Amino acid sequence: MMVSLDNAVVARLTRSGETFEIMVDSEKAFEFKKGKDYSMENILAANEIFKDAKKGERASSSELEKEFGTTEVFEVAKRIIRDGEVQLTTEQRRKHVEEKKLQIASIISKQGVNPKTKLPHPQQRILNAMEEAHVSVDPFKPADEQVKRVLEAIREIIPISFETIEIAIRVSMEHAGKVSSVMHSIMPVKKEEWKSDSWMAVVEIPAGMQNEIYEKINNMTAGTAEVKVISRKAQ
Repeated sequence: MMVSLDNAVVARLTRSGETFEIMVDSEKAFEFKKGKDYSMENILAANEIFKDAKKGERASSSELEKEFGTTEVFEVAKRIIRDGEVQLTTEQRRKHVEEKKLQIASIISKQGVNPKTKLPHPQQRILNAMEEAHVSVDPFKPADEQVKRVLEAIREIIPISFETIEIAIRVSMEHAGKVSSVMHSIMPVKKEEWKSDSWMAVVEIPAGMQNEIYEKINNMTAGTAEVKVISRKAQ
């Protein structure tokens, strides 16, 4: 079902100095841009590609063919949304910026540690540092692609470094199958050895996840596992 024009916003893409616009449902277009599968019928308010949507000026078939290699409206619309800019209301932008900040802070909290204490910074401390550093966040850009820039900004406020550690794990055969399966699913297992009475492995994890991983292993083994750090490496 087509989107009402009254509720639609403009999505635009500029290529080779030419601007192409479509009228879309902003929330669905934003979700599509992030990778959610939506039919263009449920995103577009008009089956037209415009040069200027407000003036109703349509792009010609020759212009579409030249820039996109096709005149098929849905295909061109997909590219405009994926590669271009989708307008958001003030409230939508605020919401998505806050969500992105949380994602970035979560990554930094899990992968980063205080270089003096070797302990992770809580997520809220990361968020506070981002606020103090006046970090700007792009709601459209993947969180992991923004981490480096954010990290550089907040290092002026809190000491933080990205480190990986290798931990050695030994669990009894009673818990070996479950622990092995979980470890393989969430991190690189660099070495492992199955013995008649136990499973032993060396895994590499972000230093900030040390407590989380220890807790996970202890919960699966009722606290009977042997776990220790055997090496630490700064990234």
